[in-house]
Amino acid sequence: MIPQVHLHSLCLLILYLTTGYSQEGKFSGPLKPMTFSIFEGQEPSQIIFQFKANPPAVTFELTGETDNIFMIERDGLLYYTRALDREVRSTHNLQVAALDASGAIVEGPVPITIEVKDINDNRPMFLQSKYEGSVRQNSRPGSSIGTLTAHDRDEENTANSFLTYSIVDQTPKIPMDGLFLIENFSGMLQLAKQSLKKQDTPQYNLTVAVSDKDFKTLCSVQINVIDINDQIPIFEKSDYGNLTLAEDTKVGSTVLAIQATDADEPFTGSSKILYHIIEGDSEGRLGVDTDPHTNTGHVIIKKPLDFETAAVSNIVFKAENPEPLVFGVMYNESSFAKFTLIVTDVNEAPQFPQHVFQAKVSEDVAIGTKVGNVTAKDPEGLDIRYSLRGDTRGWLKIDHVTGEIFSVAPLDREAGSPYRVQVVATEVGGSSLSSVSEFHLTLSDVNDNPPRLAKEYTGLFFCHPLSAPGSLIFEATDDDQPSLRGPHFTFSLASGNLENDWEVSKINGTHARLSTRHTSFEEREYIVLIRINDGGRPPLEGIVSLPGIILAVVFIRMKKDKGKDNVESAQASEVRPLRS
Repeated sequence: MIPQVHLHSLCLLILYLTTGYSQEGKFSGPLKPMTFSIFEGQEPSQIIFQFKANPPAVTFELTGETDNIFMIERDGLLYYTRALDREVRSTHNLQVAALDASGAIVEGPVPITIEVKDINDNRPMFLQSKYEGSVRQNSRPGSSIGTLTAHDRDEENTANSFLTYSIVDQTPKIPMDGLFLIENFSGMLQLAKQSLKKQDTPQYNLTVAVSDKDFKTLCSVQINVIDINDQIPIFEKSDYGNLTLAEDTKVGSTVLAIQATDADEPFTGSSKILYHIIEGDSEGRLGVDTDPHTNTGHVIIKKPLDFETAAVSNIVFKAENPEPLVFGVMYNESSFAKFTLIVTDVNEAPQFPQHVFQAKVSEDVAIGTKVGNVTAKDPEGLDIRYSLRGDTRGWLKIDHVTGEIFSVAPLDREAGSPYRVQVVATEVGGSSLSSVSEFHLTLSDVNDNPPRLAKEYTGLFFCHPLSAPGSLIFEATDDDQPSLRGPHFTFSLASGNLENDWEVSKINGTHARLSTRHTSFEEREYIVLIRINDGGRPPLEGIVSLPGIILAVVFIRMKKDKGKDNVESAQASEVRPLRS
């Protein structure tokens, strides 16, 4: 019976013999940087190297890109536990350190590099399982159809990834086999022996193989033989005669059918016909739609016809294919046709050049000022009479002949801006047809509204006798357009006689505070007049009154008074206590 220690040494010897060598061709040695090369796919649990420890080192530690594959024993035996895969990781960078009994590093760590060597374990694969290409009939041998591409995950630029292409089968073999070839190394597919005819067969199916030194993979290639455009469209007749239309013919109407035929393969780009108007319609009034089944061209009105612009037009069509003609074939007179379009006159209403006319003036312009102008034109050249519609405020009048618009009354921006009216243009004579356009007059503001109270202040009170001075807050406004910085009112007492009992203080541009100066008021009615100035150009001011009765309760009513000194008595409807 073999002793156990000898058996262990024998196993190590066997393992050493089954693994690769280090860069120095040894199986054991001191701790130092080393590189090992191992083929992928080898059986697991193979020993790589055994490191020798120098005292006080008693064990080893392995770190780095181990991927839970590489292990090291306490005695320095480095090995791996499962097969390596170069396509997952081609190089493993490890570090080995020697530790003492307490786990402290006494030597290293040193880099250990594991290079995974490639084996041919990957089958070449096409980028697609099926390819489709086309070749024109009558194409010359050598014409390119396309390129097939495959790849191999094995190491590049080695025998394991060197690929070759070949054609395995051709179906059908009409008129012969071997009609196609593929370049061995590039995968470029070409027409080989002769030109093809679609009437022989419209489609070929190839089986193509890509191979490395051990594996082969197949894919399918469908090659369609497509028609060439070697026939031109031919009109059934070259002259469609005269076509007479009224100028008010509805846009979208189909007015004529034209027909050409093409002898190429039906329902392809070689036989489809597109019709183009190449002469006589620079304004784009006509268009042609093609029926995809019959190739009939339907001539359609795309823009309104105009007798005054073009009463007679000589229209020329060209019939073309969307697919280019083959070299040497050209369109000729058979692909052209014509007709004469005659447009008859219809009495039309006057026409404004725009839907809306706009003007802007100051609201304080003098009566009789010209504020705008409108124009219209009659297609038949008749005279036009202008009138206004919708002038609800009676501010404007229009010159019936020239279309000039004037003010006939004071304008007021606050009453309506922009001011909108309709202008009617009626032809003089003929059928008296008319058209309507809009006239919008924007009024710029002037300072023509004095300040006033923002609301009616009613029912304001404070109790008598006053225990402390009281006050109330009020707000001012006016009807003019505010400036960019907003209203900026100033406030003062309208009479010097009031200054002993009352005072006014400004809070901001719109609000002020009215306060009592003392508490010794009698039980009687007091009238307080406040002057408000707007600071405009020119400045305007208004005087508002604050009437009240000091009894047990004082009621004060604030009311705008349009710059007059008269005061209205008030009845309370709302009650708000003053601060006291």
